[in-house]
Amino acid sequence: MAMKDMYETERLNLHISNPKMVKEVIDYLSRNKVFLSNIEPIRSEHYYTEEYQKKILIDEYLQVWNNASVKYWLTKKGEERIIGTIIFNGIIKGSFQSCYLSYRLDKDELQKGYMQEAIEKGIEIAFKDMGLHRIEANLMPDNKWSIDMLSKLGFENEGFSKKYLKIQGKWEDHIHMVLLNEED
Repeated sequence: MAMKDMYETERLNLHISNPKMVKEVIDYLSRNKVFLSNIEPIRSEHYYTEEYQKKILIDEYLQVWNNASVKYWLTKKGEERIIGTIIFNGIIKGSFQSCYLSYRLDKDELQKGYMQEAIEKGIEIAFKDMGLHRIEANLMPDNKWSIDMLSKLGFENEGFSKKYLKIQGKWEDHIHMVLLNEED
């Protein structure tokens, strides 16, 4: 896949995971620890250490070059402070050409259009640069904001998955939404 280390939108930079950004990543995770806890698995305190995050960033960087996943850390143009992530993981090539999309945004940056802007660019990257045909996203049913945003971006509801992901120690139901690359 023809990937760049950074992509730009009107207001954002999307940076591929890199171990050099470990301090910014820890800052983002620490600032949003409580806010993100309702959509993530239970995290130990070790998760928030430089040692642990550096290992994750190295692994994420290697996954890009193995065509397995790509994680973008979002910053506002002209700033180094991370405000969120978008991730295309579970990339399957061959006749399927598909991936899963997940994303997170800083608690202080909600409802400013940043996530929609980042995902729009991510869709372009996934379809044009990565050559994918299908992007899937799974959302908890009470996440109306994300369901509405993905619907605006053309994602369609393909169904309901019972007890799909374990969030904070509990299996949660999810809505399965999909966007197809109609140009391939």
